[in-house]
Amino acid sequence: MSKIVGIDLGTTNSLVGVMDAGFPVLIADADGRRLTPSIVHFPGADQPPLVGAAAKRIRGLKPRETVSSIKRFMGRRGSEISREEMIVGYPVAGQGNEPVRVEIPGRAWSPEEISAEILKKLKADAERSLGGESVTRAVITVPAYFNDAQRNATKEAGRLAGFEVERIVNEPTAAALAYGLDRLKEKSKIAVYDLGGGTFDISILELNAGVFQVLATNGNTRLGGDDIDAALTDELARRLAAQLQTNVDAALVARLHEEAETAKIRLSTETETKVEIPFAKGDQSFSTTVTREQLEILAKPIVQKTRANCLRSLSDAKLKPADLDDVILVGGQTRMPLVRALVQEIFAREPNTTANPDEAVALGATIQAGILEGGVQNMVLLDVTPLSLGIETFGGLMNVIIPRNTTIPTKAGELFTTAIDNQKSMKIQVLQGERELARDNWSLGNFELEFEPAPKSVPRVGVQFEIDANGILSVLARDVKTGNQKIVQLKSAVDVKDEDVEQMVAESVEFAFDDLAQRQWIEAKRKSADMLGATRKALTQVGALIVPDEIEEIEVLMYNVEKALESKSLEQLKFANAALDHGTMALADLVMDLAMEEQLRKKGMLADPPADLPEPIPHPVAPPAPDGANPLKGSHSVPPPTG
Repeated sequence: MSKIVGIDLGTTNSLVGVMDAGFPVLIADADGRRLTPSIVHFPGADQPPLVGAAAKRIRGLKPRETVSSIKRFMGRRGSEISREEMIVGYPVAGQGNEPVRVEIPGRAWSPEEISAEILKKLKADAERSLGGESVTRAVITVPAYFNDAQRNATKEAGRLAGFEVERIVNEPTAAALAYGLDRLKEKSKIAVYDLGGGTFDISILELNAGVFQVLATNGNTRLGGDDIDAALTDELARRLAAQLQTNVDAALVARLHEEAETAKIRLSTETETKVEIPFAKGDQSFSTTVTREQLEILAKPIVQKTRANCLRSLSDAKLKPADLDDVILVGGQTRMPLVRALVQEIFAREPNTTANPDEAVALGATIQAGILEGGVQNMVLLDVTPLSLGIETFGGLMNVIIPRNTTIPTKAGELFTTAIDNQKSMKIQVLQGERELARDNWSLGNFELEFEPAPKSVPRVGVQFEIDANGILSVLARDVKTGNQKIVQLKSAVDVKDEDVEQMVAESVEFAFDDLAQRQWIEAKRKSADMLGATRKALTQVGALIVPDEIEEIEVLMYNVEKALESKSLEQLKFANAALDHGTMALADLVMDLAMEEQLRKKGMLADPPADLPEPIPHPVAPPAPDGANPLKGSHSVPPPTG
């Protein structure tokens, strides 16, 4: 059976490793380099793409045919990409729900296809290193905050490259796994701060007797060293335009971008560096000096964005900085002194810099591959869901089935019913997010389950969510009566305007009180509608059996509910609902008694009623009941399909 390799498919660089005699070993290419730049150049229709260092060398000369940082576009639709993100050296296209495409002369490429070219290069390097042995199985890492669509896109890239993807592992978790072999004590809590080229993750993990459990995770899939490169490139372009009195075209921007990246790296160990572009305009050359202080002024607003993610992650884990045993830095951007100073300030401790931040994720992926092969013992990796998952229920609310930060793999389900009479099917709208209203969360997809028409609240549909070890979500819906079911594995991108997960969590905090008030109003309004409908139906059925004064009292209570609905006052509506709730208890009991008598009569256990109905009798008013105790209350329901 083929060996399982571990792969860090990075925004800036990618690596591949394999277990050798119980140790993770990162594989170098034919030139002895372990880091493969995640860059692909397309020389022409008749020639194969160039990948890695060769593509990076030619990027400055042919930026439109050279693709870098493609990871930022994985699993995303045109509507999710901001205009600013579209401005890269190569042509990116995509509108509405169309997948993002890179339009290279001769054909359009998907981000998955371009990522597959990088993976093919890593696959070939691994096979060469293993003496020609075929390598077809892989563990691939992704940012912790990649959503379902982005994870599936990563698996698809692996498939296109010829891999069977055995596991998708979160990058911070993989890094902690690498450190966990010999650096952590038996029971430890650690923070993994992962700032790479295109993404940022912060995860809080606990190691206990060989079990890694993620306590909380947070991050931003649109933030990384690329943003610092872009800011420095803009500054260099401004200086060049002023110095040479010329416009800066796309080709010149590409050359400046290469120099900006190089200068940024140098300034991690030097206090100043010189940037030079020979023959920038005709025979004129460009030269300028950039200091570390100048770079930090440009980078600080970008790096500071990670602070809020770190604080939220600590809060979610219910920990203080002093509770942590270690803080690990991952990602090449963490070499920057500004980043290390910020991490030390946030966590009130000097971060651990003993390992190579570029290689930790790949080492962790390789160790996970060893666990799957059985070569690494006494170690288990448990991950968590970064956002809550649920479905839309009647009134436009989100009903959470799997809360955020639930350890995966996991499975959870709930029973739902219908909202209207004679409903023939139920629409299952799958949501991801932290807001109370369905419209404010991400829609991961939807499908319909058909069943026999019946009065509302009679059908029962079980909905089950299952998240596998890769973080891929499968949804099952089953009609309890017939056993008819549908199982859907969600592979489509989020069909709403993209907001990164960090913003989703931030908005859930910002609008918490407003969202809660809206949920309470919708639930109270729905309860009112159910109670009014049930009461009117009950009066039609048994109104002749109660005295007119009691009917009048109930009608007054119903009128008060209707007026409260018009008032838009939640407190007034709650009071009116409670009054109608306990004021109709006797009516509900009478309906239940008659229903039971009818059932007994059908079974021949009770004689038919006399032709003349008895005189109406007064019923004692029931004492107030807890909210929702009235059997006339409608049940938890899902909206019917539209259209």
